[in-house]
Amino acid sequence: MKHISKYSYLYLIFSLFFIWAISSNLLPTMIRQLMKTFELSAFRGSLTEASYWMAYFLFPIPIAMFMKRYSYKAGIIVGLLIAALGGLLFFPAAAIQQYWAYLAIFFIIAIGMCFLETAANPYVTVLGDPGTASQRLNLAQSFNGLGAFIAAMFLSKLVLSNNNYSRETLPADYPGGWEGFVQIEIGAMKLPYLILAVILILIAVVFIFSSLPKIKEGDREEGNVQGEKLIDFSVFRHSNLRWGVIAQFFYNGGQTSINAMFLVYSCKYLDMTESMATTFFGVYMLAFLLGRWIGTLLMVRFRPQNMLVAYAITNIILCAVIVCFGGMIGLYAMIAVSFFMSIIYPTQFSLALKGLGGKTKSGSAFLVMAIAGNVILPPITGHIMDIFPETYYIAYVIPLVSFAVCGYYGWKGYKC
Repeated sequence: MKHISKYSYLYLIFSLFFIWAISSNLLPTMIRQLMKTFELSAFRGSLTEASYWMAYFLFPIPIAMFMKRYSYKAGIIVGLLIAALGGLLFFPAAAIQQYWAYLAIFFIIAIGMCFLETAANPYVTVLGDPGTASQRLNLAQSFNGLGAFIAAMFLSKLVLSNNNYSRETLPADYPGGWEGFVQIEIGAMKLPYLILAVILILIAVVFIFSSLPKIKEGDREEGNVQGEKLIDFSVFRHSNLRWGVIAQFFYNGGQTSINAMFLVYSCKYLDMTESMATTFFGVYMLAFLLGRWIGTLLMVRFRPQNMLVAYAITNIILCAVIVCFGGMIGLYAMIAVSFFMSIIYPTQFSLALKGLGGKTKSGSAFLVMAIAGNVILPPITGHIMDIFPETYYIAYVIPLVSFAVCGYYGWKGYKC
């Protein structure tokens, strides 16, 4: 396999973007399902996202150290197997029927996905012409958008039964009563994660037998760490990386605030059926996918930082519409937000890594850690919705502020 061009391996890496999109974009569906079965508030339901993304805050540095000592390939294989283990744990969790068990499972799955993301994002940026890194990463992230669409439009319907019962509204003749209802709803969560676990194991086998090339960062090849720090905090001396971490924190938190609460917004506040809500969620993710594809094409003609500013400003306006009107107007505005936030993450990631050379793994680790925004901002959004049930839509001031920070990074924070 050594005769294969290193660019051909990009397609293998692209599969990872698809897989972790499936994993993370099933979370809004799980929030809706867990809120129903465990009778949770929006705030407590949002802890599902927080538990998943906490792994992204705690593990990037150890993961970067592992990959610097060994290789990107080793990190990818370990990540795939850890995530597969998490998926299989849905079976004992269904027997336990405790909310904490699901929080632990999402944390384990996220550790595996964190391995993949820490490896794949920088791999795509350095495997090719540095001048086209942003376009290449946006292309890779298009596969992420495809996975998000499939999770939202199709896999969500495997989980949500369209039976929006509470203890008070459950029919008296429902088989097994409330306990029977909970058992069926919890059981529905196992199938997509069994499918995911099988796919993860198969991809791990492919990577084990692939001849994925090692990459030079600066003047060193991965795996050669003699006389070199495994994690380098001096990377923060680069202002592009420093501001990039801040921008990624707010972008991640703002995006996840909208994603996590989408089905809650639709079902709880707009009184939609779960079937209709998941269809809207699929359209929302389709807009994200189209935004990635179109944005990648536009970057051939426009500078990435300029597109970042334009897209962020558009989303500030759209979030203001949600905050002012809510309802179906707000829902349609969210779909538009999805289109325009599509390029922000990969664009900020690639801009922040420019010029880091041998410090790329360290920079990537800190950028992935910025996903801590997902731990903090969605629960705040959910809490505001709980406090102000009549004007729930004012909670979307959180993503509005987040996109303002992203716009600042493209305008002033990033230095060419």
